[in-house]
Amino acid sequence: SCAGCHQDATVSMRGVRARYPAFDAAKGRVVTLEQRVNLCREDRMGAPPLRVDSRELNAMTTFIGLQSRGMPVNVDIAGPAREAFDRGEAFYNTRRGQLDMRCGSCHEDNYGRYLRADLLSQGMSNGFPTYRLKEQRVISLQFRLQGCVNDVRGEPPPMGGEDMTNLEFYLAWRAQGRPVETPSVRR
Repeated sequence: SCAGCHQDATVSMRGVRARYPAFDAAKGRVVTLEQRVNLCREDRMGAPPLRVDSRELNAMTTFIGLQSRGMPVNVDIAGPAREAFDRGEAFYNTRRGQLDMRCGSCHEDNYGRYLRADLLSQGMSNGFPTYRLKEQRVISLQFRLQGCVNDVRGEPPPMGGEDMTNLEFYLAWRAQGRPVETPSVRR
């Protein structure tokens, strides 16, 4: 099996997006859905990994996500996953950039208000990957997270890195119980 995603090619991918990011005991860390696809490509297919936020990887994860559309997000933060969750929460709550803002400055203190022409969300990940009108393409959550850090004039961590993965894990927990909306559309 592809480490808990599916047993074989005949089994539905329904529910996979709803439970990712997830702790991978064999790797000893939390992995995102994008990372899981790349691990399956490398370990099971002998294929090279796809670049994070590439059109090909976003297309695959959008298709996988669509199979879970409407299902409640249900990530498991217990046990060894808790450390990654705590680091993701710390990243979310750390002020950064020249504007000295934390993620919650927008997504908790001001959600539902407008920042320029954009309505601020509650900072949940249940709609990603999403088609972003501004980009004219499907984007990954980590691409958007880099954009947020750039918007506060900070130095974003690399996509696919531990900080971004932990933050994505924390954001999935914030969406716990909300329906998967993949693919969604954002401005």
